[in-house]
Amino acid sequence: MITFNGYKRPDGRVGIRNYVLILPASICSTDTARMVANQVEGAVTFTNQLGCSQVPSDMRYTMDVLAGFAANPNVYGTIVVANGCETCQCNLIEDEIKKRTNKPLVSFIIRRDGGTIKLIEKAVREARKMVMEASSLQKEACPITELILGTECGGSDPTSGIAANPVIGGLSDLLVAQGATSILSETTEFVGAEQILAARAKNQEVHDRILEIVARYEQHFINNNEDVRYGNPTPGNIEGGLTTLEEKSLGCIRKGGSTMVNAVYDYGKQINSADKGLIIMDTPGNDASSIAGMIAGGAQICVFSTGRGTPLGSPIAPVIKITGNRETYQLMEDNIDFDVSPVVFHEQTPTEMAKSLLNMVLECCNGKVTKSEALGFTESAIMRACNFV
Repeated sequence: MITFNGYKRPDGRVGIRNYVLILPASICSTDTARMVANQVEGAVTFTNQLGCSQVPSDMRYTMDVLAGFAANPNVYGTIVVANGCETCQCNLIEDEIKKRTNKPLVSFIIRRDGGTIKLIEKAVREARKMVMEASSLQKEACPITELILGTECGGSDPTSGIAANPVIGGLSDLLVAQGATSILSETTEFVGAEQILAARAKNQEVHDRILEIVARYEQHFINNNEDVRYGNPTPGNIEGGLTTLEEKSLGCIRKGGSTMVNAVYDYGKQINSADKGLIIMDTPGNDASSIAGMIAGGAQICVFSTGRGTPLGSPIAPVIKITGNRETYQLMEDNIDFDVSPVVFHEQTPTEMAKSLLNMVLECCNGKVTKSEALGFTESAIMRACNFV
């Protein structure tokens, strides 16, 4: 069996990074969390633009991502930084995190702990203590069955559908064959291809759920007097040569390979260890929020195809960028990790390149940093249900 070197967590899961997460409860605590993280090597944070003025359905997405980030196995422990009056109250976030994991958890509240400067002093001390504890952990050989791969595509062009996404699909099939888990995301980009996915469902329940999440997504836009096709394909997709959402969807679903779809998860929900193989998560087509949902679900690493090119990364998980567009790779070699254009030029097959991509995934699991990690990209977004109140 294939193995990788990982950090075993007290909740039984395995991480490939060993971060201390400074978790902002809301937009009002985001800058304070950033100031804490900037003073502690080994700590990470992100910009949370939500967390307040949200109705329950909208808040639910935010809470799941915040708790999911803390529970992600790449995180050793979490320090929550709250303002004190936000919708996502500190005690509520703590409760959600504890439902998912038993890892170290400490919280500070700006209003309670003496304002920003005093809080920073306290939180920095606690973060440094956590980083020291995390540094004592040693990586161990772990079976590939512990790995959860997130798959994403963004800035797509025709090479995505004919080269990059089939290579990711081949990677997914290789991992599924070894007992690992692969997540297919971006519900908006199933539109027009949902019947193809549904035909691969494990059972009738999964079949119906695939069709239901696509219908629900389209109905959401209809309820707002909009059509998803007015925003997707994006201007960049169209400039790259994609003409319709259905065409884009047929390329998108290639990331799911050829195996059976075993389960469908709502956005940001924690993935059950029993659900191995190919699963679907109901995420938006927006790259940052889709990746956030999968990482909240437990993905330790993501593979992201981009025909047009994008620098996007993640604060918690490595994001491997691949492209099937040779010109994009040459122009954005600082950002793109893997060039699969040999598929386009019939120099290699998707199967051959999928094996090479698997090797890169294992290298990253074992510690090699991706280009987005080396550049320090931590873009994050969270799915929305409705407007602020």
